[in-house]
Amino acid sequence: MRVWFVVAVVCLGLPAGAGASDLETRIAPLVKDHKGRVAVAIKHLKTGETYFHNADERLPTASLIKLPIMVEAYWQAREKTVDFEKKLTLTKDDKVPGSGILTAHFSEGTTFPLKDAIRLMIVFSDNTATNMVLDQIGLAATNRRMDKLGFKNTKVNAKVFKGSTTSLDPEATQRYGLGSTTAREMIGLLELIETGQVVSPEACQDMLRHLKACDDRDKLPRLLPPGTVVAHKTGAVNAARTDAGIIYLPSGPVAVCVLTNDNADKSWSRANAAEVLIATIGKEVYDHFTPVKK
Repeated sequence: MRVWFVVAVVCLGLPAGAGASDLETRIAPLVKDHKGRVAVAIKHLKTGETYFHNADERLPTASLIKLPIMVEAYWQAREKTVDFEKKLTLTKDDKVPGSGILTAHFSEGTTFPLKDAIRLMIVFSDNTATNMVLDQIGLAATNRRMDKLGFKNTKVNAKVFKGSTTSLDPEATQRYGLGSTTAREMIGLLELIETGQVVSPEACQDMLRHLKACDDRDKLPRLLPPGTVVAHKTGAVNAARTDAGIIYLPSGPVAVCVLTNDNADKSWSRANAAEVLIATIGKEVYDHFTPVKK
């Protein structure tokens, strides 16, 4: 299989091409050796240095699509089409399997505000909470918002574990599952959030607090030094593992997205090859942008 690389770099304070060759040297062999499809997008939000590999290829998101869903929920709260204090009631029909805590640990009839459902959706990747949020904001609303922002490949296809009855696009649902995006679009959305340019600066800070509390530490944060702050959202299904977030370094924030699909290793353990790949890329990003002091 041939591997094509697209690299774009703006590196301030380094000789022309220095950042490109170093990032490519670090990351290209990891991608080449992986048994599966990989897309990578990296941008240092202070210096502007970037690295892209297959960054415009539309790939499955798995639960990463919950990040754009959160953005749409906050936008609707600002527009007053939803109320974050509205009490939602958990029903038997709401409960779906997979990630999260509502289905396994909360009784039918439990009530909580919409804002808590959003936090559960991001922090614990709760599938039941995600569907409850989608019921409030409308299934197609996130896609319209992402399209307006210029993220035309970022789409929610259906409610979680309810693709057969709620799909907006059966062909896309069959091909991508819950949602789709590109690595470039994800770091673009993260940059808007980090710089306070979606919804409002206050909403962006609130969304970042949710992302920093993400309980999945097995991907981008796994190999980083203790105390490194990462605001991110992950995704995982059998053949696809994803993570997109902002790694906060002494040199400034770095937006990173790694999407994988068609992975040969479909195991569910910390040794999963795609999860190790994402973690290793996170560490290479850290090392590249945090040179050892002599």
